Amino acid sequence: MDINFNIEEFITNFENSCHRIQKKSFSKNEVITSYIKKRNQFCILANGNADLVRYDLNGNRTIVEHFSKNDVFGEVFYTITTNNELLVEAREKCDVLFYSYNDIHNKCRNNCKFHQKLSEDLPELILSKVTDLNMRIELLTKRSTRDKLIGYFTMLSTRTLSKTFSLPFSLTDLADYLSVDRSAMMRELKLLKEEGFIEKNGNKITLLYK
Repeated sequence: MDINFNIEEFITNFENSCHRIQKKSFSKNEVITSYIKKRNQFCILANGNADLVRYDLNGNRTIVEHFSKNDVFGEVFYTITTNNELLVEAREKCDVLFYSYNDIHNKCRNNCKFHQKLSEDLPELILSKVTDLNMRIELLTKRSTRDKLIGYFTMLSTRTLSKTFSLPFSLTDLADYLSVDRSAMMRELKLLKEEGFIEKNGNKITLLYK
């Protein structure tokens, strides 16, 4: 996500200035939060990578969103209308800031710089969130597995400003994230390599078509 909000400066200067914010660390595969509790909180991922995953009543797992450094998430962005459980799981060690949206306009003290800074930058954070969600919708509406792969690779290339980038997923999770059959996806990856669209070395992809 390309935003002007300096998360490192924000954490350094303000994480201890407001008693209403919490900073927590999580290990790989640990559950960061569950949306089913409806606490109206939002979170900022200060470090690491995490996934929003859905488990249906049969235990099937679906990756709904992927979060990387500086991304915002939380149940404030979702209206839970089903009994399916939504969890945010750490893909690696993560540091997360937790805050209640209900406290945005209620300063803990008159000179709380945290509230002032957060109020100033919250619209930009939310705009970035909306942009990410729109890109996700656009990706999922593509009809073919090839189009989804190319669309996703183009998105990662644009974000990293490089034709070479690392996939944030295993191939199994990538198929889940793109809502495609893994076997079909593997065939398309092979064809994309053979036809000179991409180079693939482990989890690194280089675009040859852009």
